[in-house]
Amino acid sequence: MTKLKKSKIRRQYLSLQGDSKAHIRRRPWTLPLAGALLGAVLVVGIVATQQNNPNLRPSDSHVVFIHSDGSTQTVSSKSSTVGELVSKLDLGVSDQDVIEPAPETPIVEDNFRINIYRARPVTVVDGNTKTVMLTAQKSARMVAEQAGLQIGAEDVARFTQGSVAENIIGEKVVVSRATPILLNLYGAQLQTYTQAKTVGGLLAEKNINLADGESVNPAKDTPISANMQVFVLRKGAQVEVIEEVIPIPIQVVSDPTLSLGASAVRQNGVAGKKAVTYLIVDSGSGPKKQLVHEVIISAAVPQIVARGSAINVASDKSAVMNAAGIAASDHGYVNYIISHENALWCPTRWQGQNHCPATYAEKFPGAESSTSVGYGLGQATPAIKMAPFGADWRVSAVTQLKWADSYATTRYGTWAAAYSHKRDTGWW
Repeated sequence: MTKLKKSKIRRQYLSLQGDSKAHIRRRPWTLPLAGALLGAVLVVGIVATQQNNPNLRPSDSHVVFIHSDGSTQTVSSKSSTVGELVSKLDLGVSDQDVIEPAPETPIVEDNFRINIYRARPVTVVDGNTKTVMLTAQKSARMVAEQAGLQIGAEDVARFTQGSVAENIIGEKVVVSRATPILLNLYGAQLQTYTQAKTVGGLLAEKNINLADGESVNPAKDTPISANMQVFVLRKGAQVEVIEEVIPIPIQVVSDPTLSLGASAVRQNGVAGKKAVTYLIVDSGSGPKKQLVHEVIISAAVPQIVARGSAINVASDKSAVMNAAGIAASDHGYVNYIISHENALWCPTRWQGQNHCPATYAEKFPGAESSTSVGYGLGQATPAIKMAPFGADWRVSAVTQLKWADSYATTRYGTWAAAYSHKRDTGWW
């Protein structure tokens, strides 16, 4: 470019700059108006993004209540699990203390509760053997097992109070051992255990009801002794005895000190065993089996699970639920589901993202119609299914919860049923 051309271009630029300044001097309201228009655009953008999201605060930090030694500590934490949070705090937790819920439990919601039960001295009495230990367990069986004892299904462990006379101060766990018995059931020899004191008590405990043609030896009033043989006979009959497993029963207890849906195992369960007796009869078309007895050889021990029932929903989330028309009685269920689907409570979050995007952005072309990736508070899949509930479905927490409310009540009938399904299966 020649010097002449460069000089000409510079004169044109200065001329335009001068015209612009002159224009502003002649019209002093131009800059304020432009600023106001720009501000309005920004406000409209913010309102469009936050429309119907009353004070919702998406965050990867959660408020946690830690109950220990009769006091409560409130912390705000980004820890992903109970164990991670407890390890970061100076709580003086020992190996004998119990943390509920379990350390691997994820922290995905606000006002989450953690209980720390401190170990206390307990004396375990097993016959003439006494063991003093520190434990925080609430199940007598688990205390006995923690003391190193093998506890059978028919063995009984119970809490009671020690006394000065026996030189035991405070709590004690007394183990009552079951008596081993050899039960001969129609020729099948079975090893079993009993707390019964007589043969008749043994029959009742094992669910053996003698039918016509059946007898027991020794007699029903015979006292039980270790390793004695008891015969149940059926004269002139052909029988078949099959052993089957009794599944572990689950016993759920409600615990108002744990957050809704959180759980803790208070007693480990043990599968049982039963002997199923069939009478073989000739029906004319071949032998057939008729069920005679189901005898419990070893009783199943229930697994006791404490399930949280405390509901304490953060105010900003309740406000959004209210705006979506969700009944207050359902807020706890909604909070549990959304928190486990989208721990950040972020309406612009796609499945797999561990942060909350400031603005909406499609994850990949066609993501809104894809059945492989969820979006929003309830992780709707495909995301576009929320569109009928409002044009702002991509950014509005309220609109997304309106869809979630319709989905929950249509698919499960109630939010409570949706919560139960989510809790038990991990999805909804």
